[in-house]
Amino acid sequence: MFYYILKRLLLVIPTLLGILLINFIIIQAAPGGPVEQMISKIRGTDVGATARFSGDGGDLSSHSSMMGLDDRVSKYAGARGLDPEFIQELEKQYGFDKPPIERFLLMIKNYLTFNLGQSYFRDTSVVNLIKEKLPVSISLGLWSTLLIYLISIPLGIRKAVKDGSVFDIWTSSVIIVAYAIPSFLFAIFLIVFFAGGSFFSIFPLRGLFSDNFESLTMIGKIKDYFWHLALPLTALVISGFANLTFLTKNSFIEEINKQYVTTARAKGLSEKKVLYGHVFRNATLVLVAGLPAAFIHIFFTGSLLIEVIFSLDGMGLLSFETAINRDYPVVFGTLYVFTLVGLSLHIIADLLYMIVDPRIDFEKRGS
Repeated sequence: MFYYILKRLLLVIPTLLGILLINFIIIQAAPGGPVEQMISKIRGTDVGATARFSGDGGDLSSHSSMMGLDDRVSKYAGARGLDPEFIQELEKQYGFDKPPIERFLLMIKNYLTFNLGQSYFRDTSVVNLIKEKLPVSISLGLWSTLLIYLISIPLGIRKAVKDGSVFDIWTSSVIIVAYAIPSFLFAIFLIVFFAGGSFFSIFPLRGLFSDNFESLTMIGKIKDYFWHLALPLTALVISGFANLTFLTKNSFIEEINKQYVTTARAKGLSEKKVLYGHVFRNATLVLVAGLPAAFIHIFFTGSLLIEVIFSLDGMGLLSFETAINRDYPVVFGTLYVFTLVGLSLHIIADLLYMIVDPRIDFEKRGS
């Protein structure tokens, strides 16, 4: 097992480099980089954006040149009329005065020590931004994944045992209807009914904590925390457990129909012992395999609209805003963290495989 884990850890390095390289190439080819973003601000109403680069209060005319444009200016949309030296200063400010290969190698060198750089448009480091947003994303991702598994696995087992019964039919109907409802639409429904809309005002509308959170007791802080999470988690979970429930049901039905189950029953074992002593271990292998993907989906992508609707400032919203604003250090910093977490979760999933079923030996299979 040690050599298998070591091999997987070593494979993380080329995988991580490949993902970062591909995204770096795509982003370099995409129009509307940070230099263009700043030029558009200069051309628009936000003329104060030039103040950080000029010593005379940001007068745009001081950067204009009637002598024509060099290649540096002509490659940026909207740069006509701006002094080439000013464009050069912008490129230096954002690190675009270096060749792409040099920028990429410098980024990788810094990432080895978790120096993720400084945000272009926020006066803080990328590490501090991630630390600031992580509590919201961890709260949404961790608890929603846990709730989905706690609901789906027992329900799926029950449906497998009662396959074809009235219970199986009506629960399937409810699950399909819940799956068909978009989480953001259900979130709006919850706000209207339970967060001071047209009916009740039971739960808070925004934020992860109350204003008086620090003055509360430990029990009070826990209650306040989950009070704020109640509606967002409900919105995430309502449409999230359908796939896992049906996957659990089908996995258990497949195992129940195998020969070893018939043999175990013939030996006089109780139905509960057969189900949880033999079937459960084999059927949950598929569920363990899907755990990393489910957690990553909810943690990093599925919560974006929920964060917006409930005014929760997490990683999903941060990633979206930085991609729109072309804040490259934050884009690559969050991508680096996401990729590391994803690859680590897949290694953990393999270890869970071996814990659930000791017969699985990835090291021997690999050899």
